[in-house]
Amino acid sequence: MNLLEGKVAVITGAARGIGKAIALKFAAEGANIAFTDLLEDDNAKATTQAIKACGVKAKMYVSNAANFEDTHKVVEEIHKDFSHIDILVNNAGITRDGLMLRMTEQQWDAVINVNLKSAFNFIHAISPIMMRQRSGSIINMSSVVGIGGNAGQANYAASKAGLIALAKSVGKELGPRGIRANCIAPGFIITEMTGALPEEIRQQWEKQIPLRRGGTPEDVANVATFLASDLSSYVSGQVIHCCGGMAM
Repeated sequence: MNLLEGKVAVITGAARGIGKAIALKFAAEGANIAFTDLLEDDNAKATTQAIKACGVKAKMYVSNAANFEDTHKVVEEIHKDFSHIDILVNNAGITRDGLMLRMTEQQWDAVINVNLKSAFNFIHAISPIMMRQRSGSIINMSSVVGIGGNAGQANYAASKAGLIALAKSVGKELGPRGIRANCIAPGFIITEMTGALPEEIRQQWEKQIPLRRGGTPEDVANVATFLASDLSSYVSGQVIHCCGGMAM
């Protein structure tokens, strides 16, 4: 039997990259997938078809995860379409990098709203459903820079650190109802974003990694599958590094 057979997973920002890899891995393990993104573009449509090819139900929802009211409306629609929600992956995220002294208020607010407030919005909307079910797994996509910080990414690091504290707090609040909350802290993962970096920069990153390679979205998806499944039924409030040993 597949690890996630019959479960329903909600994944934010899953039209591409790590979110897409998680959606496909969950689908391969038998989960039905509801995922959100800002636009139903060609990437989103291709992701929907790829998920359906795994033999599960899939639907994409256009949603601004950073908007509280929009999130509650889309969660209500998802619950109506799928009847239950077992897994939430808060994956939506952006970067607006810059040194602190040059960072604008708009850059700060944009990253905090998309990366951190969106997770609050979805947890706020979905936790009552999970509480009635007395079960659920919430996974926040943090980062190694949310633990160690990073020059030029004060906004991003703060948002990712906030996701860790959010998961730990939610885990304490909702644990008595059988709901778990955990974080994944990826390191240098090869995506469209990092793939655009100059080769010299990529090589510098890889030298800092004991395994001497960048991670893949599938590496992160494997960790997410563990946290989503009953294999981690006694794991809550934890941060799992997926970084090749870069952060120890």
